[in-house]
Amino acid sequence: MALLEVRNLTKHFGGLAAVDDFSFDVREGEILGLIGPNGAGKTTVFNCISGYFPPTSGKVFFKGEDVTGLAPHKIAKKGISRTFQITSLFDYFPAVANVITAFHLQVKASVLHTFFNTSRYRQQEAEFMEKAMELMRMLGLEEIALENTGGLPHGHKRGLGVAVALACQPKLLLLDEPVTGMNPEEVRVQQDRIRKIRDELGVPMVLVEHNMRAVMAVCDRIVAVNFGKQIAEGSPEEIRDNRDVIEAYLGSQEDYAT
Repeated sequence: MALLEVRNLTKHFGGLAAVDDFSFDVREGEILGLIGPNGAGKTTVFNCISGYFPPTSGKVFFKGEDVTGLAPHKIAKKGISRTFQITSLFDYFPAVANVITAFHLQVKASVLHTFFNTSRYRQQEAEFMEKAMELMRMLGLEEIALENTGGLPHGHKRGLGVAVALACQPKLLLLDEPVTGMNPEEVRVQQDRIRKIRDELGVPMVLVEHNMRAVMAVCDRIVAVNFGKQIAEGSPEEIRDNRDVIEAYLGSQEDYAT
């Protein structure tokens, strides 16, 4: 059984079918790429999976459980975490505080413990700080832990967004354009982070991305979508050589050859 099963997913906005009878699986331990041009329906798929949009029809199963249409916080509690195209961070907080805030989804101390700053609350905060720093070290972000988030370079903000998503302790991570706007060195670092998340933490991922070099470099399998419909599925090599994919929205082979 697949970890995530998307079956006949359809999402209409008025008379427009942003996603149309779309199906795919995500397997344990893999990095799956979801590719397509602007407006192809990729982010809408993410929004339906993570509860931000209810699908018009179709089903989403996670670990065999029907999670279709659940609220985002309930989806997150089930173990699906995501990043966004626009990084959502607290700019006036130190970087590590953003990660600590995400750990509070698993908070056990009551409001009274927090208000009265009890020993239990202080112990919990110390544990969160330790976990946050461990996560940032793994992602190569420890040097910016105490820096103001708003002043960080774009690449570090993107990496921090991934750390925040991981702090929710996901069983599946959805990455929405994780290398968008990065320079080549930042892209290389982010690719290394993505591989490390899978290889060291064992977290499978689905990533939406327009940078075809990055997709081909990190993904085990790729699903191609156009006008809300799947047009191809296969290994990076199979997708690279698929004429329908090339003609639909990747342009000529020279545009994305590695």
